[in-house]
Amino acid sequence: MFLQRTIKKPVHTTGVGLHSGKRVELTLRPASPGTGIVFHRVDLNPVVDLPAQADGVRDTRMASVLQVGQARVSTVEHLMSALAGMGIDNLHVDLSAEEVPIMDGSSATFVYLLRSAGLQEQAAPKQFLRVLKPIEVREGEGKDAKWARLEPHEGFALAFSIDFKHPAIDSTAGFAEVDFAKQSYAKEISRARTFGFVSEVEALRSMGLARGGSLENAIVVDEYRVLNQEGLRYDDEFVKHKILDAIGDLYLIGKPLIARYVANKSGHAINNQLARNLLADSSAWELVSFESEQAVPAAFKNEWQLA
Repeated sequence: MFLQRTIKKPVHTTGVGLHSGKRVELTLRPASPGTGIVFHRVDLNPVVDLPAQADGVRDTRMASVLQVGQARVSTVEHLMSALAGMGIDNLHVDLSAEEVPIMDGSSATFVYLLRSAGLQEQAAPKQFLRVLKPIEVREGEGKDAKWARLEPHEGFALAFSIDFKHPAIDSTAGFAEVDFAKQSYAKEISRARTFGFVSEVEALRSMGLARGGSLENAIVVDEYRVLNQEGLRYDDEFVKHKILDAIGDLYLIGKPLIARYVANKSGHAINNQLARNLLADSSAWELVSFESEQAVPAAFKNEWQLA
């Protein structure tokens, strides 16, 4: 039986919110089989629980934001991406403020925390959501179209195209594809950082966004170049980060996907709509578990899911 996973012990870190700029304490705690991923606003009285679910997303401006009543948890996608990459099914996430800390702008810190806590198999079968037919969300037409699609694939693979019409970004790869039957999440995806444009900073901050952004937690570009002194971590770091985001957004479906994701200029809004559309069409998916590890697609046995 291929089993569900949580972590062996609690782990804790402190950081700032990318958009709020506020200090936030984060604690990851083990959770029982079948719990899923649940965020807890422990700074509120009473504590508010926010399950990591696609239909709980209420805002997708520059981040995926869960909301229950007036309580929000913003920028969940990087942590959710790490949880997907490490194969974590059940976890409690305690937060002392409204936003998951941005750390270095990637998911690598969260991968490190999870490895530090240790992974624990649980006495319950791991459930996967297998995509049975293509589901697509599209905005616009022609060369300006933005779209994302899920299609049947016996594993988990993602392909992404970007086109920012910016010299610093266009000089890097505009397309990347990863197949986790062959590649490692930790090595190939987790270190890709979020990015932002100097020209947009004032407008974003007037909207209450990017108040905690800096060269320490994002790739920053001006009109012509990358301003970070150390440069890029991957030759294709910009598009790799879009894949990192997509993995996190899709994990809000609540189960690991057996599918291939293909996208062009997609973002949080399209990814969330894609997840909602998939779940709304019961003919497009099935829940499966595996009696033996040999029967599990290679993507879920590869290093990307092992500590």
